Amino acid sequence: MVSANFWVFLAMVIYFAVMLGIGFFYSRRSNSSASQYFAGGRGVGPWLTALSAEASDMSGWLLMGLPGLAYFTGLADPMWTAIGLALGTYLNWKLVARRLRRYSVIAGDAITIPDFFSKRYHDDKSIISTIAAAIILVFFCVYVGSCFVTVGKLFTTLFGFDYHLTMILGAAVVFVYTIVGGYLSVVATDFVQGVLMFFALAVVFFGSIAGAGGVQQTAEFLRGIPGFVSGTHVATPALDEIGRQIVRDGQAVFGAPSEYGVITIISMLAWGLGYFGMPQVLVRFLSIRSVSEVRKSRIIATGWCVASLACAIMIGLVGRAMMPVHFLTQTDAESVFIVAAQMLLPSFMCGVVVSGIFAASMSSSSSYMIIGASAMGENIFRGLLHRKATDRQVMIVARLTLVVMFLFGVLVAYDQNSSIFQVVSYAWAGLGASFGPLMLCSLYWRRTNRPGAVAGMLVGTAAVLIWHNLVKPLGGVFAIYELLPAFLLSLLAIVAVSLVTAPPSEEVLDEFDHYMDRPDDSVVDGELLVAEGMAAGQAASGR
Repeated sequence: MVSANFWVFLAMVIYFAVMLGIGFFYSRRSNSSASQYFAGGRGVGPWLTALSAEASDMSGWLLMGLPGLAYFTGLADPMWTAIGLALGTYLNWKLVARRLRRYSVIAGDAITIPDFFSKRYHDDKSIISTIAAAIILVFFCVYVGSCFVTVGKLFTTLFGFDYHLTMILGAAVVFVYTIVGGYLSVVATDFVQGVLMFFALAVVFFGSIAGAGGVQQTAEFLRGIPGFVSGTHVATPALDEIGRQIVRDGQAVFGAPSEYGVITIISMLAWGLGYFGMPQVLVRFLSIRSVSEVRKSRIIATGWCVASLACAIMIGLVGRAMMPVHFLTQTDAESVFIVAAQMLLPSFMCGVVVSGIFAASMSSSSSYMIIGASAMGENIFRGLLHRKATDRQVMIVARLTLVVMFLFGVLVAYDQNSSIFQVVSYAWAGLGASFGPLMLCSLYWRRTNRPGAVAGMLVGTAAVLIWHNLVKPLGGVFAIYELLPAFLLSLLAIVAVSLVTAPPSEEVLDEFDHYMDRPDDSVVDGELLVAEGMAAGQAASGR
């Protein structure tokens, strides 16, 4: 008789094969030029743009980190985080997407985020793009590591395999299809993975309700845990000397709930600010086929985000009712989605559903790796070190960078006790504070100049590192999520330095005025063609 694990494993192998097939399918087209490899030739449709942006953004923490947090401490933390992320998703598509797509063409046809910042401020010495690329490489290596942690935990929980071996093998699959297929393979696989992630969340959520005995019984159980379903209190698991939740008479023990005050709520809502600086999302705005299709993508992306976040949180809450003493640490609780799928679904269907976790990790880590590779190849190698480099040379450097990021990610992920949620929150803050204020100022404030841009990125990065490691441990009001103070300090640095230094050149101001000539909602594709012609003329004149 064939074992249940065989059918789970078979479903996942089929899924892996499909993802690799997509990578090889797009390999020829992606390798035709750097523009194709890094931005898909700006020819990606609204559905692929929307779902690939969300799938790459959410990563494995949506199916493991967020449900685990809900399972262990209740509703408050994940709920306020999800509200912040949903608002941030909508506002990013509303305020940034159209403007960035249009301005990136007018500003020398930029195809990466560091490239856009550099060309926006006419930084001929590539100082801005080099700093931006370095920041991306640092924080994206951490991000890649968090995705590899997810992969290792998935296979260990499902099959009892060795964590380190399966983490490395899963990471290798991501590495292969990313290095072969480039951006188009990443977007195409992200679309498939976004659909699968949504399907997986919905199936396990509704199955968990039934497994826990129905809505009424589940609600009564959860209300019996002090502070568990409150938005202003957080449940407090009683822990033993080694940090595991105490179980007494077959029941998990909780202490008095902790107050979830205004400062903490603001801290969680601040997660939404990170979107304005997330390169893996912003690069989708650069690559969308048409400005007129942004509105459709915004609706798709926001709807997917809200529904998926809600399902992920509910899986964690219902999982506590269905398996009240199964997970005794928050790190262990991050496997609640996997265990619920095993309990509720036939083996092959379980394999399909839990592939959603691998899908989330693959979609995110591949996006981080391709953006990191583009930062090194396009912005540091060609932009700073070898300005006459050919596309072939740039892509060789990019692929070498992929190898380094792969190895560094494996190193970060080697500790299997790492909390996915905590690792992601650190990298999210770093990127959001470094690039978010600068992106908004670049698109909306005419007076922003090159020194201000440099100051904003450096202050944002430094503020995250200092606040997280030195200020946050002080507690009280200082325990706020580092993204919020770092974002505000970065914005202040941009404004202050821009005002006390020389204004931008007339050429930069004229370019900004041309970009602002018409409201976003009246932009038509013909204007982009004119802008592309302007960019080509400027390049030919040696600008």
